[in-house]
Amino acid sequence: MTTSRPFAAMPAHDETLSVSVLKQFRLIFGSVRNHFRDVEQNCGVSGSQLWILHEVARYPGIGVSDLAARLSIHQSTCSQLVDKLETRGMLVKARRAEDQRRVGLQLGNAAVQVLASAPGPVEGILPQALHGLPDETLQQLHAGLAEVIAQLSQRSDPAAGQPLSEL
Repeated sequence: MTTSRPFAAMPAHDETLSVSVLKQFRLIFGSVRNHFRDVEQNCGVSGSQLWILHEVARYPGIGVSDLAARLSIHQSTCSQLVDKLETRGMLVKARRAEDQRRVGLQLGNAAVQVLASAPGPVEGILPQALHGLPDETLQQLHAGLAEVIAQLSQRSDPAAGQPLSEL
């Protein structure tokens, strides 16, 4: 449901601060977009696909559920990305020896060169930047962003389970 609120008159200093924060969001989004563009140009895969390949290289035999959890994305989104990589020969699905009902992922031959040509960080520049912040800063950022989200007149909750490179 979409609701609209009239804009309240804000004091000049608040408007200046809100514009400054808006510019920070633009800088972050633009930097993330440029990183994903570089990944696509250098590797021929999206940023989320590159991260998947990297995780499969780190954890051969990983299942789609565990992979989705590692990337913090919805399992169905992860499955779609895995299927695209499998079609291109970059991933191979194989039954696990210890449990034939479960499928594990292995790198395909086409993935080796992609990983070798990948600009870092493979998980993306925003996750890397967030990982480098102290816990106290992350908690403050989390609380502040929750307030921003609460002010949105429209929001897309499903987007929280999508990789940034796919938005």
